[in-house]
Amino acid sequence: MTNPELRNFLEIPYEELEERNLEAKRKVENRTADHTLQEEYLRYLFDEKRLKAVTVCFSDLEGRFHMLDYDKKFLLSSHDNLTFDGSSIRGFSVVRESDLRLSVDWGSFRWLPSDVFGPGKVMVFGLIRDRDGSPYGSDMRFRLKLFLDELAREHGYRANISVECEGFLFQGVNAEQRYTSHEGFQLVSSGGYFNSLPKDPLKLFIDSLAEAQRSLGFENEKDHPEVAPSQFELNYKYTDALLAADQLQLYKLTARQIANNMGLTASFLPKPVSGINGNGMHCNISISKESKNIFFDAKGEDQLSSFAWQFVDRILNNANDICLALNPSVNAYRRLDPHFEAPNQIKSSAVDRTSMIRVPLANEKASRIEVRSVAPDAGPYLAFLTLLHTGLRGPMTEALTSENRRTRTRFLPGNIYDAVRLFKGSTYLGEMIGEDNREKFVDRKLASADRCPRELGTIVKTEEVRFHHEVTNQYLWSQF
Repeated sequence: MTNPELRNFLEIPYEELEERNLEAKRKVENRTADHTLQEEYLRYLFDEKRLKAVTVCFSDLEGRFHMLDYDKKFLLSSHDNLTFDGSSIRGFSVVRESDLRLSVDWGSFRWLPSDVFGPGKVMVFGLIRDRDGSPYGSDMRFRLKLFLDELAREHGYRANISVECEGFLFQGVNAEQRYTSHEGFQLVSSGGYFNSLPKDPLKLFIDSLAEAQRSLGFENEKDHPEVAPSQFELNYKYTDALLAADQLQLYKLTARQIANNMGLTASFLPKPVSGINGNGMHCNISISKESKNIFFDAKGEDQLSSFAWQFVDRILNNANDICLALNPSVNAYRRLDPHFEAPNQIKSSAVDRTSMIRVPLANEKASRIEVRSVAPDAGPYLAFLTLLHTGLRGPMTEALTSENRRTRTRFLPGNIYDAVRLFKGSTYLGEMIGEDNREKFVDRKLASADRCPRELGTIVKTEEVRFHHEVTNQYLWSQF
């Protein structure tokens, strides 16, 4: 066994981590050129002798997070020729055309808290490319990045997103993989909304997660136990949509690792326990131009501009068609239950929390819309791309008025099969993400749904947890 005193791997105090990561974040928000960032970070990697590896991350079509650790010296010499087997990733390429390229998105460079991720590592997100170097069509992160670049180039728009992502803390490691409907999940806390003793396991977990995400440059705002027992939510500042999606993946990864270190499981299933509130992921969205929030109008209805209301109307017009992208699992349709403040009604409101879209009370800086129907297991790149593209370019099949936005009652699909049918039948979605991707995404959703009981009932079934896209792995999948 190697003597730990012989190692000299990089470990950075949390305060310095926060400073470094905030500086890296600001460079992206200020649209620093990619080649400038690449040159800067390659120089840093070469000079910093205490680094051993670079973790390169990407997400598959369903949003599942994948990580590869590259030896630092290898990455320095081969960063422009990284490849991986795409056929091993469900929903990506087939075996006969398996090789895919992985290029580093240098703007996503982050220093990591060593007590969570281990010493001597930094992290970057990757962009997936086809064999010829072109953007890989099933990489939703790449698609989101290209769309945001187009909005900035052609209109001067910046899309801002912050999320309120809820989760549960359960007893035991890998509780989801060991789940059975007979035994269910074991909660770690019986506290309620804003109510948990300072040394309660849930509060200790929240404190540790808050410290870690602060060091990662999240710019924390508040954290607290949520309505259901053993439920948590940590809020942080809005940012550019691509950064927001990356942060969400890091938020969930960090939560899971900290929970694991405590002998617990952090779960982002939408409705893991029947009879209590489920997990949501409210997406707060605004568009700015030349540093001005163009969703705000002091004289507009609910102080929203006509531009913002057109954004809302397009989402409401296409709510059923895009539902699968925002609620991509069997379990997600348990959450859309009106008995638990579920936002399953296709309408907007400033006060009604069962509405799909809420308009929070805010000033010019914070003016936004809140899309409440998004599940926390939605792939963030596909979900954000869908919301932004639909809000700005979605088809308007019906002109909405202030009255029918608020009062007309229509409901989102009540099960995944209805959502699949609507998603599959949408010409608009086929054009937005590509017919091939729509077909592959539907295949993945049906493959999982067909392994679960068709009727939801009141018991959370074993199969809807174990075959969930964020829970299952190749070994579990092969057991069917």
